[in-house]
Amino acid sequence: MPKLVVNVDHIATIRQARLSKEPDPVHAAFLAEIAGASGIIVHLREDRRHIQDRDLRLLKETIKTKLHLEMAATKEMQEIALEVKPYMVCLVPEKRQELTTEGGLDVASNLNSIKEFLKPIKEAGIKTSLFIDADEKQIEAAKEVETEYIEIHTGHYADAQDDITRRKELKKILRGIKLAQDFNIKVNLGHGLNYENIWAFSKVPGICEYSIGHSIVARAALVGMEKAVRDMVEIINTFVD
Repeated sequence: MPKLVVNVDHIATIRQARLSKEPDPVHAAFLAEIAGASGIIVHLREDRRHIQDRDLRLLKETIKTKLHLEMAATKEMQEIALEVKPYMVCLVPEKRQELTTEGGLDVASNLNSIKEFLKPIKEAGIKTSLFIDADEKQIEAAKEVETEYIEIHTGHYADAQDDITRRKELKKILRGIKLAQDFNIKVNLGHGLNYENIWAFSKVPGICEYSIGHSIVARAALVGMEKAVRDMVEIINTFVD
């Protein structure tokens, strides 16, 4: 069955707005697990705009499921990953001026450097993933890098302003999923998914995980973290394996 992994970055965003101690992303992760999340994701950004180093280390010590670390391919982040040893590292592109990650990693243009960057992470027993667009060239590059997983960027589909564009972007994603599976790469999906648009993938076989943060945190602000996560888990549990 496909699983839900919950990104708690934006719990930390609310906290950092006041440089306060609450709400605590570690507490949010605990509630997400109680509600049925199969993993917790955080993106430790270079500018530390939301998740802090202390959050990452506390999460590693306290969560009962799996910790996924999203990060840029920098020496600093590599050292942190090797120290903390999350279950999985997902490499993402990162620009300081962006509000959120705007697109997939360009693996094809940086194939050798990414492969070398991931080598010590793999040797440490950490699973690897690449956040990429549903582009044939990028998926083929992911195969060359020998990553176990990719996370296909669903943001262009989620942000589409009309039905024609939305269907076009969905077809790209579906083709990307099939190609990756043909290469024996495990597929996760994430970015912009919510309680409505996720239904487009309900009959798509072989998706391992849905990475969802913002829409869950937005609902949690109104109904609580446990209910927000449980509502999404119930949706995903109806999907095909």
